[in-house]
Amino acid sequence: MTVIESTPVRTPGSDICSTAPPAHPRPDGQDRYTISEVSAWTGLTAYTLRWYERIGLMPHVDRSHTGQRRFTNRDLDWLAFVGKLRLTGMPVADMVRYAELVREGEHTFEERRELLERTRRDVRSRIAELQDTLAVLDYKIDFYSGARRAPERTT
Repeated sequence: MTVIESTPVRTPGSDICSTAPPAHPRPDGQDRYTISEVSAWTGLTAYTLRWYERIGLMPHVDRSHTGQRRFTNRDLDWLAFVGKLRLTGMPVADMVRYAELVREGEHTFEERRELLERTRRDVRSRIAELQDTLAVLDYKIDFYSGARRAPERTT
C-alpha cells in the first residue's frame, strides 16, 4: 500500500497540522461546498457551522452571488482540526482565541504553541485519570468473572 502525503501550501498566518488532511470529496479548484454538504461531511449541523462563523471560530467563508456560503477544502481541514480541539475538551473561548491568533499571522506562533501545550497537559492528565478508572473497572470485571466461576455454596 502506498501512502501519498499532501503538502498544503503555506501562506502567512496559516496553521499546518503535522498529519496530512483527509481526502476531500472534490479536488482543489472545484471545492465549493454548500452548508448542507459540509454538514453531511463533518457531522456538524448547519446551525453549528453558522455559529462557528459568527463567534469567529470559523474564518470568513466565501459567498456565492446569491449570498449562499461556499466552503472550500481548506475550510473542511480547519473544521477537522476544530473537531480535534473539541475532543480535547478545550474551551470554546480558547478555540476562538487560537483562531484569532492564526488570522493574526506567524508572529503569534509562540502564543499558539503555549495554548496547545496547555491543552496537551490537560489531555494527558485526563488520560491518566481514565487509565486509573479503567484499572478499577478491569479489577471489578475480573472479580465478577471469577465470582461466576466459583461453585455456589449450599451452607
